[in-house]
Formats: sequence, C-alpha cells, structure tokens
Amino acid sequence: MKVKYFAYIRDYTDSKEIQMEHCNSLNELLIILCKRYGAKFQSKIFKNDDLSDEIIILINGRNIVHLQGLDTLLSPEDEISIFPVVAGG
Repeated sequence: MKVKYFAYIRDYTDSKEIQMEHCNSLNELLIILCKRYGAKFQSKIFKNDDLSDEIIILINGRNIVHLQGLDTLLSPEDEISIFPVVAGG
C-alpha cells in the first residue's frame, strides 16, 4: 500500500510517500507509522486514543470520517493520504 504525506507532515517523515507492507486496519498502520517517525509525528496523528482533530486521512480519496474511522479495513492496493487541517483567511 502507498502512504502519501502532505504539507508539514512531510517535515516529520522526510518523505512525500512510502510503500508499506499490508496492514489490516488504518489504526494498525498509524501505530506502525508512529513507531517509525516518533513522538512529534504521533502527537499530530493521535490525541489520546483517538485521531487528532489536526489531521485528515483519506483512503483512496475518501475521508475516513465517511468510512469506519480508525477501524477502516485496508487492502494492499490502498492509497492512504495524510493531511494536516489547514485554516485560511
């Protein structure tokens, strides 16, 4: 599966995208990514045991809010995009 990072999330990962081994769920994937990238990355992804309100995650272009959230099941062909919430003015 492909994981793509956007905006300042790239600062924590030092990459635009990576290929990952298959994970069963989004939560499993995010836990692995947090172990890989450390506490700063984790603080942007999770708030306690829930997804942080500072982040938007799309799976194949669909917001996980409209799927099963962290419990969304993944397949090896999925593309996961991780964005920070951006405010404009």
